[in-house]
Formats: sequence, C-alpha cells, structure tokens
Amino acid sequence: MKELDRWLLPEGIEEVLPPQARQLEALRRSLLDLYDRWGYELVMPPLIEYLESLLTGTGHDLDLKTFKLTDQLTGRLMGVRADMTPQAARIDAHHLKSNTPTRLCYMGTVLHTRPSGFAASRSPLQVGAELYGHAGVESDIEIFALMVETLRLCGVEQSFFDLGHVGIYRGLVKQAGLDNTQEDELFDVLQRKSPPDMRELFAKWSLDKKFTDMFLRLSDLNGDVGVLAEAKKLLKGSDKSVLDALDYLQRMADMIVQRLDGVVVHFDLAELRGYNYHTGAVFAAFVPGQGSAVAQGGRYDDIGRVFGQARPATGFSTDLKSLLSLFRAQADTVLGIFAPAQQDQALIRVIAELRQQGERVVCALPGQQGGARDMGCNRQLISKNRQWLVEPV
Repeated sequence: MKELDRWLLPEGIEEVLPPQARQLEALRRSLLDLYDRWGYELVMPPLIEYLESLLTGTGHDLDLKTFKLTDQLTGRLMGVRADMTPQAARIDAHHLKSNTPTRLCYMGTVLHTRPSGFAASRSPLQVGAELYGHAGVESDIEIFALMVETLRLCGVEQSFFDLGHVGIYRGLVKQAGLDNTQEDELFDVLQRKSPPDMRELFAKWSLDKKFTDMFLRLSDLNGDVGVLAEAKKLLKGSDKSVLDALDYLQRMADMIVQRLDGVVVHFDLAELRGYNYHTGAVFAAFVPGQGSAVAQGGRYDDIGRVFGQARPATGFSTDLKSLLSLFRAQADTVLGIFAPAQQDQALIRVIAELRQQGERVVCALPGQQGGARDMGCNRQLISKNRQWLVEPV
C-alpha cells in the first residue's frame, strides 16, 4: 500500500465523524431510555465468540456473512458477530434461565463479510429488542409497536410495514410432500414471484394440481388487510397450520388498528424473509426511496433449545447508523459556548455551573488560532460589569 493510501478504510467499513457521532450517541441514549421505559433490560454480548454458538439456528445466510478465525488459545473456530439476536437468545437460555417473560435489548457494532445491499455498510450499529417466554400474538404486537416507536424516535415520519407468516408456505410445503431440495427450489422461485418458473417446476415434479394452484395463488396474495379474507377462500383446502397462520395475521391486523394509529400495513403472504430462521409472523419497515427494509423482525421460537432452554421468542433489529444518515442529517441547534483563555476564578465557577446544567462549554487555549465559530460554538462568555454572561456569537 502506498504511504498516501494508508488512511483508506476497507470497502463498506466507515467511521462516524463530528457532528454525526454526537447525534448518534444522543440517539443511542434516547433509544436505550425508550426500551428501559418499556421494561427491556440491556445486555452487552461479546464481539467475538465460538462459531457453533454464534450461528445456532440462524440459517445459511448468516453463516456467509460471518468473518471466521481460529482461536490461538484453543484451536477452535471463532466468529465475529454478524447479528446480535442469537447472542441475546443464548443469554436468555443459558444465563438467565427464567420461566417468566424476559425482555432484552442490545446495541453494538456487527461485522459483515459482504454488504446486505447496494452501498450498504458492512459494519452496522445494530440495535434491537427481543421478548422471550410468550407465544401469543400480544408479544409480537409489543415488539412490532416498539419497532414503530424506534423509527419515530429516529425521525422517520413516513413508513410502511410488510407483514407475513412463514407458517403459510411451510404448511403448504409439508402438505404437498415436497422434499428439502424441492422446498429450496420453490423458495427461490417464489421470492422472484415468477409464475412461469413455478409452473416449470411443478411440471417437472408432476405436482398435484391442487397444490400447484395454491402455490401460484400464494405469490399473488399481497395487499391490504382484505387479502387475508381472500387467502382463506383461495387456500380453503390447505392444512390447518396454514389457516391458523392466516388467523394469527388477522389478530395482528386487528390489534395494530386498535393500538397504532396511522400505521400503514401491507400483507405479503409469500414474504419469506429469514425463512430458515423465523417460525411465525415476520414484519419489516420500509420508507419511500429505499429499496430494502430499514428495520425487520419476527418470531423465532425455540432457538434457545441448544443452550438448554427452548422458549418462544420474538424480536426486531435495525441499523442505527443507516437511520441517522437517512433522517437525522440536520445539525444540532444548540452547538455550545466558547470560553476565553483566562485564569479567572469567577470564569472558572461559571464554566462549571454551565456544564452542571448540561451545557457544552469549550475553553480556549492560550495562543490558539480560531474563535467561537471555528470551535463549533454559537455562543460565548463575555465579561460585563465584572460578570460573565453568555451571548450569541
């Protein structure tokens, strides 16, 4: 590497500079305070741990995103976390071992081997919340509502939400008797919403027309809450687990209307985000102009089984740095107070009092260049009639 290039960072790895770093930290504190008010306790999992623990129950996608290295002390394979959700599940199952509902939240940097989308960061600041120990629709709604509040606190004024349920596709696959290979092939085609490719697969498998029709209908079942009633008619002959999943989404829709005024919800019954990881309802938040979700979550029951305690679980996560760059780019209105470089006891006392009141005070250094504006301050301390007063610059 040339000497002049030593400042370069790897592609997709970025640092946060002033004033965005200050905004980011303020937002981090506000979110953790929000989660605390909702009863969620903060956990701080390690950045790196043994790979078999880190990837438990997460599926192939997370494995591909995880940086791997060998522990020089034990020779075991380790991974740098690419998602904090499995770590929170391990903490709940192995360390806390509670029989009552447990609410956990977290915030920390994760690292990805590859970006999740165009121009996406490989080092997101992941923030999220998880609720363990309750299998009902109420806990999914609580997590969904907390995700909505998170976006609002971050300055998101207009957002749209997709809801789905992986149990619908999973139930149809089981009823149709598809093997694992067929399930994966159909999964890929269904995500592309390509009926011709689906028909080609069904012809190759000689799939019963009953199931052919159901899968083709599934790809078109998306829209407002009315799509749920339509799905019950079109999928009338499906397995009970499929109908139960539709009822579950209907209960979620009813509760969202009751609890979350103004929230726009779109249902996509072929939405299989995190299919190998989630076990029930899945949801994601979108904003105009962004092709990928800005926050997402859903139910992932029994992930803690390998850690000694299988529990119902639901949660969501988002990238705080992405939210800040999209919605909080404006500068702080209160920048700070600039104090002159004088060894005056009255001045020292005033500076201390202002800082105790929460003000940001920057003290000049003897002989320095630059004044208040150069030091990022919009006010300054001025001596008048033997008193130190704060005045605008």
